[in-house]
Amino acid sequence: MNTLLIIDDEPIIRKLLSRMMELEGYEVWQAVDCTQGMRQIKLHKPQVVLCDVFLPDGNGVDMVKKIKLETPLIEVILLTAHGNIEDGVQAIKNGAFDYITKGDDNNKIIPIISRAMDQVNSQQNSNNDLPKIDKKPLQVNSFNTIIGNSETLHRVEELARKVADTDIPVLLTGETGTGKEVFAQAIHSASSRSKFPVVAINCSAFSRDLLESELFGYRAGSFTGAMKDKKGLVEVANHGTLFLDEIGEMAYPLQAKLLRVLESGEYIKIGDTSPSQVDVRIISATNRDLKNEIIAGNFREDLFYRLSVFQIHLPALRERREDIPLLAKSFLARYSEKLGKHIDGMSSEFLNAITSAEWHGNVRELKNVIERSAIVCDSSLTLQDLPFDLQVPYSSYNSSSLSTGVQNSDDAKSFDFELAEIERRHIVRVLQHTNGNKTEAARLLKIGLTTLYRKIDEYKLNK
Repeated sequence: MNTLLIIDDEPIIRKLLSRMMELEGYEVWQAVDCTQGMRQIKLHKPQVVLCDVFLPDGNGVDMVKKIKLETPLIEVILLTAHGNIEDGVQAIKNGAFDYITKGDDNNKIIPIISRAMDQVNSQQNSNNDLPKIDKKPLQVNSFNTIIGNSETLHRVEELARKVADTDIPVLLTGETGTGKEVFAQAIHSASSRSKFPVVAINCSAFSRDLLESELFGYRAGSFTGAMKDKKGLVEVANHGTLFLDEIGEMAYPLQAKLLRVLESGEYIKIGDTSPSQVDVRIISATNRDLKNEIIAGNFREDLFYRLSVFQIHLPALRERREDIPLLAKSFLARYSEKLGKHIDGMSSEFLNAITSAEWHGNVRELKNVIERSAIVCDSSLTLQDLPFDLQVPYSSYNSSSLSTGVQNSDDAKSFDFELAEIERRHIVRVLQHTNGNKTEAARLLKIGLTTLYRKIDEYKLNK
């Protein structure tokens, strides 16, 4: 069983976190201060420690160093109500796995603890020094896997095919969920580098120090917790392609190091004194307007021009609505097989609803909705299998009440109850599908983990 120690002097937070992690299958111990925490570590030897920064008898940032000196394989995650850059940097230098802020990062706690646990298990069970992100092979898409017959998509695909044969950097722009990673993989597959790795990393998922470590690697002893040399993703992708998703989120100081890779193929590992050489193609992606980020001082202009030698803008799904039925049918076939269900297609009302929807999350949102609908349907996808906001557009909830501004109070109560009952049933069915895995259920429901836990309590689903 995975084991976790929570050190926090606030009993409400400590108990809430313990409850969450126990529901995820962890064995959890608690401590209220540094002294009690060190006793628990010696007694139980937990794999991961979740520790508050400000404790009655000490500071969590300093405690990280003490924990790592005594038990190097334990991963420590710091949790604070008042985060600041200096503490975050020092925490990482002391060997912390991550540094997160209470409130802002509630939805990240379980995934971060899970990653830390994976890191502990990989250190114990494997001598592989590659970053965990690379151990699972990346499924590489080709242009043949891109679905759609719209003229807009064909123009974009034509540009991508032309640039694939070259070695120049490519910048993919567009809204979240438009398929930028799929296009990056397709470009790599059609290039002369296709026999070598394509490695992807989301720049928004790491702090500056962790991102630098993941990208460039480090030498043993370069900081507390660096027990052996670690390859960075730049080195892993040598002769292949490095895909940098959400490049607009990269910290400004780190951008200069990436620029050096683009200009000379050189980089320096953390703790090294001499540069290493690499031959890698960079494909980057962003949903931000990088020109505005340059004006705001958040992005280097010279890096932008190096990254955007060839820029491709991916259209939003609502700009190519004729592709929606094709995409939906493809996703339905995939999830029918995955779920082991025979699903007899989609009703006309279902198709009309998804074709007319706005899809602010684009292809990714459509994919999630089809997966959820496939889970709850009986024989074929009908309008009732869609999330309620897609079943009934806001403009048609109650046209008379919208025009008059008045609604019968009894009708309102009935309507509210109906919505709550639909939500409760949907959550139950999704939890049944995931066998109680709340992290996966929250992903399918497109809500935060803390929101899911609140709704589970609200609807008394643990009873």
